[in-house]
Amino acid sequence: MQFEESCDRLEKILDKMNSGKISLDESLAYYEEAHQLISACQKKLFEAEKRIEVLVKLRNGEMILDEEEKPVLENFSFPENL
Repeated sequence: MQFEESCDRLEKILDKMNSGKISLDESLAYYEEAHQLISACQKKLFEAEKRIEVLVKLRNGEMILDEEEKPVLENFSFPENL
């Protein structure tokens, strides 16, 4: 499942869980599915961050490093509604 599809599915799960119209067993099943989707999304974000880290280079091919000699990373905010 693509990252965007996972986010859409998470939104639908949250809507159903917040509706108050599902049973405890359904809520638990949705919670487990959401947990798996969140884990998959986090993995994809981590992989993307590593790829971006490799691509963020100066023109001479050196990595852009911070004052602690660690590669400079771009901040990424996960959507709040997930």
